[in-house]
Amino acid sequence: MTWSYWITLYLQTHCTARGLCASSINAYQSTLVQFREYVRVQVNDCEPDKITARDVLQYLDYLRRERNNGACAINRQITVLRNFYRAIVAMGHLEARDNPLAYFPKVKAARRKLPVTLNEEEVRRLIERPRTDSILGLRDRAMLTLLYGTGIRASECAGLREQDIDWQDRTIRVVGKGGHERTIPLNVEVRHIMKQYQFARGPLKSQEPFFRSREGGALSRNAVYERVRSTARAAQIEKRVSPHRLRHTFATHLIRAGVGLVTVRDLLGHRLITSTQIYIHLTAQDLREAADRHPIADLIKRVEDLLPNVQLPFQYPPGQRFA
Repeated sequence: MTWSYWITLYLQTHCTARGLCASSINAYQSTLVQFREYVRVQVNDCEPDKITARDVLQYLDYLRRERNNGACAINRQITVLRNFYRAIVAMGHLEARDNPLAYFPKVKAARRKLPVTLNEEEVRRLIERPRTDSILGLRDRAMLTLLYGTGIRASECAGLREQDIDWQDRTIRVVGKGGHERTIPLNVEVRHIMKQYQFARGPLKSQEPFFRSREGGALSRNAVYERVRSTARAAQIEKRVSPHRLRHTFATHLIRAGVGLVTVRDLLGHRLITSTQIYIHLTAQDLREAADRHPIADLIKRVEDLLPNVQLPFQYPPGQRFA
């Protein structure tokens, strides 16, 4: 069996049958092709059924030393390779005992980093940056407002169609990961800005994409990313801004405003509440500020004031309390 045959079999049979989206399949393909190229150069171009756990471990070491990959990238590689060989075994092209990832040692989990968010002033500068005297400027302003005002993903924004917007009820319908649909309410201001763009853009058929490119076609996911980044640079925001960072900002600002975690989970389209809990940690500074406002500091001062010029027991150095 050749690498090209196995990779094609995995992508077109296994991944397609699971209903994975095109972007996920392309990411898996890139990972497998990268591993196959490493094998061609470093492991004497051996066939996929001859790969051993030692070869995979050496590959991970290569990724760390030569390509400077971090823990997250390493874990993604392992996940893809493990799923690849499991699928080949399941389809009967490899014996289970020959699976090099069957008893592969556990790789250290990546340290979970708290996402960086924008403050309210940075969000204001970002949204107000696009010019409002052109259709493209109105489009970018509506797109930025929608991303921050709803927390939807870039792919969900690019895939938004005219028929997915209910202007009367102020809601949009988006298709998220795994094809799951959800309905998200629109803030009055978000609806107003989107209406401005729709009026300037002109009427469209119900199934056509809501956001249009300069040539009149649909905006891609990458185009949404590019517009957000270029607008952030023009607004002189030092942080690296992306649609996903606006998604983090949306969730964090809701938590700070007192919105419940379950509600934020449903708005974001998370399947598990554990995916949403990270935003609680982002408000740690708010919690510290709240603790600093606690009246206990004033109470301690009052106790000391009751006993002027006298040291309280806990104020003595160790060993001298009862001297």
